[in-house]
Amino acid sequence: MKAKYRFSFGPWNIHEGADPFGPTVRNSIPFAKKVKMFKKLGYDGVQFHDDDAVPDMNKLNDAQIAKKAKEVKKVLDGEGLVAEFVAPRLWEDPRTIDGGYTSNDPKCRAYAMKRNLQCVDIANALGTKLIVLWLAREGTYLRESKDSKKAVDLIVEAVDGMLSHDSEMKIAIEPKPNEPMDHTYIPTTGHAIALGHLSIDPSRVGVNIESAHAILAGLDPSDEMGFALAHDKLFSVHLNDQNGLKFDEDRSFGSVDLRRAFNQVRMLDKYGYGSKGEFVGLDVKAVRTQKQDVATKHLSNSRTIFLRLVEVVRGLDTKKVDKLVAGRDYEELDMLILNALMGM
Repeated sequence: MKAKYRFSFGPWNIHEGADPFGPTVRNSIPFAKKVKMFKKLGYDGVQFHDDDAVPDMNKLNDAQIAKKAKEVKKVLDGEGLVAEFVAPRLWEDPRTIDGGYTSNDPKCRAYAMKRNLQCVDIANALGTKLIVLWLAREGTYLRESKDSKKAVDLIVEAVDGMLSHDSEMKIAIEPKPNEPMDHTYIPTTGHAIALGHLSIDPSRVGVNIESAHAILAGLDPSDEMGFALAHDKLFSVHLNDQNGLKFDEDRSFGSVDLRRAFNQVRMLDKYGYGSKGEFVGLDVKAVRTQKQDVATKHLSNSRTIFLRLVEVVRGLDTKKVDKLVAGRDYEELDMLILNALMGM
C-alpha cells in the first residue's frame, strides 16, 4: 500500500542559530507566529516538547498546565494542524544534569517521573497519543559513577509509569549514542526495542529513528528503519542529514548524502510507512549564515527532497532491480541507482 505522506516539524526547527561556539544570529519568533508557517511550508503536524506547549510549566500546577495545553489545542485546530507527539524536555533543568531517570539523586528522579506524567497529560490535551522519549542525559561522563544494570531498570520504571498513567499512550524512544552525555545507555534502535520488551506493555513501546543519530552511532539510518519495521516498532521518524561522526548537525534531509536519503525513503515507502497515519517528521535546522527572511528554506527543501526521492523510488524498474540482485550484478545495480539519482 503506497502511503500518502503527512509531514511534521517542531517549533525548535525555526530557530535563532545559536550553537555551542556562538550566540544567536536571528531574532526569536513567537510560537503564535511560527504555527501560521506550518501549512504554508506544506506541513500538517506539529512536534512538541512539553514546555513548547506549556512554557514555564515547572512554575504551574496541574490544572494550570492542562488549561494552557487546551488553549494550544484550540490554536492548532484553528490552523488545521494536529500535534504529532509530545516529548518531556528533561535535559535543561538543573535537577537533571546527572540524568533524570538515572540520576544518583532520588529527589531528581522524582522530579523527572512527575514531569513524565505531566507530559502525558499535555499530550492528551493536545489530542495525541504518542510520547517521544529522547534519553538525553541518561548516561555518564564517568562510567564508574553509575551502575548500567540499575540504570536500565530505572529507565524501564519511567516508561512503565507513563504506560500506566494512560492505557492508550504509546512511547517512541529516540536513541542517540552520545551528546550531551559522553555515552548514553540506550544508544541504538536495537537497544530501544529491547528496552521496550522489559516494559509492562511492549506493544506500546517503539522507536523514533533520527537519521543523524543513527549516523553518529556509525550505522546506516535505512538499516535501522528496516530493523524497526521488522519488529513493527517504527512509530515515528526524524529525517535530517549529518556530515560525519561529530556533533548533531540536523542538516537538511539529503543535503549531505543523497543516496543515503534515497535508501531511507526507499525503505519507508516499500513497507508502507505512513499508511497507518504515521508522520514523516523532519528535525532540521537552518545553517547559522541563513538570514532571517529565508530561515525556513531548510524545511521546505527537506520536504521537497523527500517527495522527489519518493518519485525516484517509485520510478525504478523493479523487475530490472530484482534481476540484477538475483544475478548478483551489483556493479550494474550500483549504476542503475546512480543514474536514477542523476535523473538519467
